[in-house]
Amino acid sequence: MRIFIQIIDFCIIYPIFGEIDLSPIYMKNFTIFYTDDDEDDLNIFTDAVESLSKDINLKTYSGGEKLLDAIYHPPPVPSVIFLDLNMPGKNGFDVLNELKGSDKSDIPVIIFSTSNEPGIIDKCLKLGANYFITKPVLMKDIVKSIEHSLNINWKEFVPDSKNFVYKS
Repeated sequence: MRIFIQIIDFCIIYPIFGEIDLSPIYMKNFTIFYTDDDEDDLNIFTDAVESLSKDINLKTYSGGEKLLDAIYHPPPVPSVIFLDLNMPGKNGFDVLNELKGSDKSDIPVIIFSTSNEPGIIDKCLKLGANYFITKPVLMKDIVKSIEHSLNINWKEFVPDSKNFVYKS
């Protein structure tokens, strides 16, 4: 008996055993919440996500209060949250602290900030953030950093000082 493997659009078909979906997570129905007080950053992030896949449902918010309101009043429920730190009102630290102390603590939170100060990175890790990305300057690097973070298996990923910060 011969078994063959056929690759079609990121999907491996095993005629005897059925089908195994190996699509990257960002190719599936996926919801991202992103908050930033800078409209230009919101637009750049939107363009970057749209370049990855049309199957990503992106919701953007201009502040921490608006993000929290959306999280506590679904749908949709975010698959992952990208969070800026420096915002007026409820800043990223406040939002992170509130989320990780709530029944929404299982939602992965990725800090997406211009800061790369070790003290700030350490504080985010201690507050329960799942990952830290210093905002890249070039669009291709922004896309790459988002794509990388969407391919992490958040159910198994355990952040620590060695794997917490995105390395381009």
